[in-house]
Amino acid sequence: MKKVYFDNAATTQVRDEVILKVSEVLSEYGNPSSTHSFGRSSKSILEHCRKEIALIFKVSAAEIFFTSGGTEADNLILNSCVRDLKVTRIITSKIEHHAVLHTIEELSLKYDLQVDYVNLDVNGMVDNNHLEELLKDTSKKTLVSLMHVNNEIGNRINLKQVADLCKANSALFHSDTVQSVGHYNLDFSEIPIDFAAVSAHKFHGPKGIGFAFIRKNSGLKPSILGGEQERGLRAGTEAVYAIAGLNKALQISYNNIEVEANYIKSIKNYFKDRLLQEIPNAKLNGYCGDDSLSTYTLLNVLLPITPEMGMMLLFQLDLKGIACSKGSACQSGSVGGSHVLTEILSGGDMQKPSLRFSFSTFNTKEEVDYVIETLKDIIKP
Repeated sequence: MKKVYFDNAATTQVRDEVILKVSEVLSEYGNPSSTHSFGRSSKSILEHCRKEIALIFKVSAAEIFFTSGGTEADNLILNSCVRDLKVTRIITSKIEHHAVLHTIEELSLKYDLQVDYVNLDVNGMVDNNHLEELLKDTSKKTLVSLMHVNNEIGNRINLKQVADLCKANSALFHSDTVQSVGHYNLDFSEIPIDFAAVSAHKFHGPKGIGFAFIRKNSGLKPSILGGEQERGLRAGTEAVYAIAGLNKALQISYNNIEVEANYIKSIKNYFKDRLLQEIPNAKLNGYCGDDSLSTYTLLNVLLPITPEMGMMLLFQLDLKGIACSKGSACQSGSVGGSHVLTEILSGGDMQKPSLRFSFSTFNTKEEVDYVIETLKDIIKP
């Protein structure tokens, strides 16, 4: 059976070079906190990776803190901002990843925390004018938390514009950049962002490893206690092999970023053109059809079929070897539907199936043809 993987927003294929690097570093079995030669060897690899990663973002190596992934990084940042920096107000949106929304919800139950939601336009884009209005209230210490690229519909905010707004109004700014790192050049020496979350498996690295960017002298304190690893901010022996894999994946992504971006864009746009031509009344959700407002890596498609037909659609595609999703993989099994699409679709459209197709440099136009033909066959009258 033909296999087609169009679920790269959930996770990506690990590059062969990354697998080799992880295997190589696994032979370095010293604990990086140990002072003997075995430990020093592992520590050297760890800090070399930290420095190379910092160079990509044009920041200090001391501002990169390794975590188990984006979710832990988001939790660490949000929790410490409220608990330790005494943030009493968070501005966010209703279409953030649940790593942010659920954490903010929990914090609001524990602390005297005001949560404001910035307005969205009809396609789910953050309204910067409303954000600016919200930021004019400087009576409370404020953190803005807005993701760079939405993981379901692909909408991409202007990160520098938002960061400048926050800085001009003395607010802290945190962004979940899980869907954009590895795909866009982010210069944090030019973008005055305070905190960011990153996950390696979104750019062809290993799962279970990521990092938090935390601006120097932020005052954040640890959420995981028990050791002095990561300069005391994140206790626990570092997974040196996974960090080496993260770094290798990141270096390859950025060394090839323009070529790979152009290729992936061509796959996405070919899919979009064929879909809209071959399946009448199919629609694109959010701004995913516009690469100037959305990531070039995904499409979120509303299909013109009944809810009854839609219930089995993912299963039918899977039987044909096609992997895609209804939304975030983190919400798999949720009976409530997509909280992102709920904010932007009408009740009638919410009843119809929407699928997310997300692309990588490993995909081909032949795969697109196979998926379009399969969709046509499944949903034909």
